[in-house]
Amino acid sequence: MLVVRDTEIKGRGVFAQRDFEPGEIIDIANVIVIPKQQVKLITHTVLCNYYFGWHGESGAIALGYASLFNHSYQPNALYVKKFDQQVIEIIAYKYIREGQEITINYNGNVDDLRPIWFDVVE
Repeated sequence: MLVVRDTEIKGRGVFAQRDFEPGEIIDIANVIVIPKQQVKLITHTVLCNYYFGWHGESGAIALGYASLFNHSYQPNALYVKKFDQQVIEIIAYKYIREGQEITINYNGNVDDLRPIWFDVVE
């Protein structure tokens, strides 16, 4: 259903291998929770750009595809953190065509335009 491949301008990205309807679950990723005492350590590694803020001040590395979705201020998907289940769901926000890159807003809400930690390329 999903494939990772190079994009033209963003490096690697996640692409749909079939169509997804709005509201459809695209992926469910189990996470490894990073205790808040260790989050500071991960910010000094390559994983800094791939972890999610988690409950409180902890973090989480999502296994599978979830940490590889690129950011967009006009995303076609969103993510939902399910703390009790220790998973992140990626859900289609808009209709996604087969072959289209799937993007999320790293700020957590699809319409959140606050700056993030890198220059955004759309």
